[in-house]
Amino acid sequence: MSSKHPIIAVTGSSGSGTTTTGQALRHIFRSLDVSAAFVEGDSFHRYSRPEMDVAIRKAQEQGRHISYFGPEANDFERLESLFEEYGRTGSGQIRRYLHTFDDAVPYNQMPGTFTPWEDMPEHTDALFYEGLHGGVCGEGYDVSQHVDLLIGMVPIVNLEWIQKLVRDTQERGHSREAVTTSIIRSMEDYIYHIVPQFSRTHINFQRVPTVDTSNPFSAKEIPSHDESFVVIRFRGMKNVDFPYYLQMIDGSFMSRTNTLVVPGGKQALAMELILTPLIEQIIERKTQLRTQVDWLDN
Repeated sequence: MSSKHPIIAVTGSSGSGTTTTGQALRHIFRSLDVSAAFVEGDSFHRYSRPEMDVAIRKAQEQGRHISYFGPEANDFERLESLFEEYGRTGSGQIRRYLHTFDDAVPYNQMPGTFTPWEDMPEHTDALFYEGLHGGVCGEGYDVSQHVDLLIGMVPIVNLEWIQKLVRDTQERGHSREAVTTSIIRSMEDYIYHIVPQFSRTHINFQRVPTVDTSNPFSAKEIPSHDESFVVIRFRGMKNVDFPYYLQMIDGSFMSRTNTLVVPGGKQALAMELILTPLIEQIIERKTQLRTQVDWLDN
């Protein structure tokens, strides 16, 4: 953690809502006039898409599983090194993973490849990470220790599977059988490398549907936000203004002393009310520290 060069991370698996949260945080950054360096979690994959296809086939031939959830397919050490360097100096190197042709054409590359590493913008107020592993920890690496505000986005697992099945079959053209196989292949990495992160987060946003999702593999559509609640858990945070949230968010209630529940349609409002003052405090600490350093230098 670094008051001088703070790091804010949103962590969660694909389809969990990290992109929506990222958009909300970008809006907060603009409203607070915060200049952020944006880091994509996918840019720390070890393999391009063709290389990953080869790695999966080799692993299957050897009776093993490999997935984008685990350390074999990701460079956790380099991600931690970036967080450590940014917290110390406010600098570091980043790249992009090009998912689609629209992403790849400006770089004259193919989808599923990486852009070259390059220096991040100078004089940023904070680093913002969005991806799978903002709070990952294991043998030889601990990314979570460098994060000043760690936010978890995690639907209940049946909902997460529904989102993956619907998205990959309808939007990416995969068969239902292929997607199911992918879920099975990645389950061990999901349990050991994704799930534990949510015990390290400062705030979790967990979407829980209010419709039957007992057999996610037969679902034809994703439950809407209006068909769900969002369970918001605070960990190790003092002076959480629950009365204010209950007053401002219609239909909200507390299920535990550290847990707020809001209607799914109010998730964006809840994020703005909760995260804006937290980010404001982080930036104020940075500004105060810089002022003290300038005063000492003079």
